[in-house]
Amino acid sequence: MAAASQGVEQAQRFASPHEEALLTLMRTADSLHRDFQHRLKPFGLTATQYNVLRILRGAPANGLTCSAIGHMMITPEPDITRLLARLKAQKLLRQQRDAQDRRVVRTHITAQGLEILAKLDGTVEQAPRELFRALTLDEVLALTGLLKKVGCHGDSLQSPQAEAPLTGKLPSKHLPPLLPRLRHHPE
Repeated sequence: MAAASQGVEQAQRFASPHEEALLTLMRTADSLHRDFQHRLKPFGLTATQYNVLRILRGAPANGLTCSAIGHMMITPEPDITRLLARLKAQKLLRQQRDAQDRRVVRTHITAQGLEILAKLDGTVEQAPRELFRALTLDEVLALTGLLKKVGCHGDSLQSPQAEAPLTGKLPSKHLPPLLPRLRHHPE
């Protein structure tokens, strides 16, 4: 019994407040991700698939390339081609060769993809309120500010394009250069 309680006590010790903050953030992020996945399950989507559909909903009329979608994802996807193939098999997106450069494949969301997103909009809009219900509005704003300060050293989280994976909409005034990183990688 003493060994078991000693193990619990040991597990609660951290090398520094920074380590505690990091591990707490990682555990919290995992918990929030699992909850969000659970909300998407009845619609037959994973969080990653949902993220792709939201990106495509906000895409320009000529669609997006595979690498552009990959750059806009919330979390990197090592096999974006396979992910897109699964969504294509579900008829949630379509792909076509670029008219000017046949090597480039452009991806577009389908009417069925838009329909599933429309069904999910209410669920997804309500999720953050429910997941952060223990915090006041001031605490949520403070948390957001702190996370922006830590994440990506505050640079990419500040750009309007960086919000596209979260909102599913690219600000129209920022459409021509989709992402700063893509300016150097034309397709």
